[in-house]
Amino acid sequence: MNVRDPFNLHRNTAFNVFKVTASRAAQNIKEKAVEAGATALNDMAFNVPKNVPSFSNPQRVLEDRYWGASAANSRSGRGGNSGIFQGVQGRVEDLLGTRGQLPMYKDKPYAHHASRRFRPLWRKKRSILVTLLLLFSGLWFFGFFSEGSKARESASTWRGWLGASEPTGKKVDWLKRRERVVEAFELSWDAYERYAWGYDEYHPIAKTGRQMAPKGLGWIIIDSLDTMMLMNLTSRLSHAREWLAKDLTWDQDQDVNTFETTIRMLGGLLSAHYLSTEFPELAAIKDDDPGAAGEDLYLEKAKDLADRLLSAFDSPSGVPYASVNLGQYKGIVSHADGGASSTAETTTLQLEFKYLAKLTGEKEFWDKVERVMEVVDNNGAQDGLVPIYIYATTGEFRGDNIRLGSRGDSYYEYLIKQYLQTNKQEPIYEEMWEDALDGVRKHLITYSKPSGFTVLGERPSGLNGELSPKMDHLVCFMPGTIALGATGGIPEAEARRLPTWNKKKDEDMKLARELMQTCWGMYKWMATGLAGEITYFNIDNPPAPASASHHPPKDFDPDPNAKWRQDFEVHSNDVHNLQRPESIESLFYMWRITGDPIYREWGWEMFKSFVNYTAVEDGGGFTSLSNANTIPPVVRDNLESFWMAETLKYFYLLFSPNDLLPMDKVVFNTEAHPLPRFNMGKLFKTGWKRKPRDANGKIVVEQA
Repeated sequence: MNVRDPFNLHRNTAFNVFKVTASRAAQNIKEKAVEAGATALNDMAFNVPKNVPSFSNPQRVLEDRYWGASAANSRSGRGGNSGIFQGVQGRVEDLLGTRGQLPMYKDKPYAHHASRRFRPLWRKKRSILVTLLLLFSGLWFFGFFSEGSKARESASTWRGWLGASEPTGKKVDWLKRRERVVEAFELSWDAYERYAWGYDEYHPIAKTGRQMAPKGLGWIIIDSLDTMMLMNLTSRLSHAREWLAKDLTWDQDQDVNTFETTIRMLGGLLSAHYLSTEFPELAAIKDDDPGAAGEDLYLEKAKDLADRLLSAFDSPSGVPYASVNLGQYKGIVSHADGGASSTAETTTLQLEFKYLAKLTGEKEFWDKVERVMEVVDNNGAQDGLVPIYIYATTGEFRGDNIRLGSRGDSYYEYLIKQYLQTNKQEPIYEEMWEDALDGVRKHLITYSKPSGFTVLGERPSGLNGELSPKMDHLVCFMPGTIALGATGGIPEAEARRLPTWNKKKDEDMKLARELMQTCWGMYKWMATGLAGEITYFNIDNPPAPASASHHPPKDFDPDPNAKWRQDFEVHSNDVHNLQRPESIESLFYMWRITGDPIYREWGWEMFKSFVNYTAVEDGGGFTSLSNANTIPPVVRDNLESFWMAETLKYFYLLFSPNDLLPMDKVVFNTEAHPLPRFNMGKLFKTGWKRKPRDANGKIVVEQA
């Protein structure tokens, strides 16, 4: 994946956060005051509270488990609140001289001190009013509502929840751990449904939503459809499907990013169609049944969207424009990067459009995306490594920057996946993948010092320029993708018995394992156990070649002064964690292909870190972080759509039996939407051939 904020809407000023929270607090205080006044004037003996907790909500089980424990700890003097509000209550109580008498949460059934339960109703409500006024003032005074406010540790909040899945003996119950993932998804989805339903963005701390288009695009809803199907969350899926049928329209005068809209919206709808038709037992809904009025809802919405996205390909070269106006059916040249499109974005549309072509029989969808691959390859990139920008107007590359991070990554991912999608009937893409992987070894692989971790760096000034020891977290898609390319998705043990297995595939699997260890080290190095956006490595000058001897440690010593920590460095501008999926994606691939349980264990440790440090108290769900290298972390107040579409889905699949979505039957698009493998049939063909290359991969100019 690369561009993760296509509409630049992830900015939330301190004033906006304060304004939203303050207005809600003021409204609550007003309601309490009116209610208390009416009670006193009318001398009512009983008044039905307005904010009665929903004891039928599935989330209550988790909440009550925590709040019951919190109250017990409070009464026994063993603990208090934690999470985002940890420490705030204590400071307010010290300031007011009311420590031990001021419950922070009034809507939790077990949060009341025993000695205060039977006070007269009017005195309770007067106390509520005074408490809320003082509490709000205290929170404001201590800067709680400022941007970048720190999320207090929520480890104690979730310790019992996570611990409930831990085995009593030596054998791990992975299905119970998988249930913890389902519960994390439910908490995330239910919070979005409660506070921001129908919005394209959700801010879990402010508990607000925001649209990317006048009528919304279903950014979160559509991206999450297939995850709910896999988790068998029927009622939630039904609500989402109802929104699609009644509220979703693409007929809006709105510019959208071609790539992001394709992988998330088009990919999400196509995956939902695939799962609902091929696996009807998953979150079964009658409206999806054959012959039902809504049988083709997902496909119809996908076709409508794709017809509009096709206008992006109306460029002189056939390379798609960076954006498209949905309502006007008009492609739009990039407003940045000299008008060039991202190479990864132009070449990460193929899986989606090819599958749609197969479903509809409309060859235009197929031909448009095949043409892009021909134009890119005809540039004759050296050793299969392409610059990260390309002009839609001319079809030529812009600049020499070579990297497998942002704007370069998924070009390589979709090479091998296109080969596998059509059941290996397009060998041209396997050839391009192998050329690129050889180029990665030759130009981008080196080793860190003093420990010898494998590093996949960048060449910002081209292949003849210096190697930068920089790895985006996005690069961590590579370990799993390399293993997928080496085995085709079947278990490694089975692949090794095939006559096609060779020394190069051995080397590929070794590289996949080493890069996976490096990516895991990016998590272990951070204070929260959650990787930063970018990691730099300490390397030799000149960098050691891929053939150099190296012996990285097998384990990561937890000592803060351990030697291995000298290899890693995360700059202050790169310590944010956006809930990205690339590492858990590769852990899933590596587990399925190698069968090594260490990848599952790493995944479980990663999941616990997400829960411990990104969970939002009071039912908000989970948030991305502005600083994941400090405890408590600094929150970003945004739930990325790929948290539910990708990250939690890959956790779920990692802990599931291997027969759920077998790797040799499906391909996952770059947004983790599973699509089926299929035969091309007579209607479709590759439609182009590669030009001959020399030993360095450069195009041989034919003599006239």
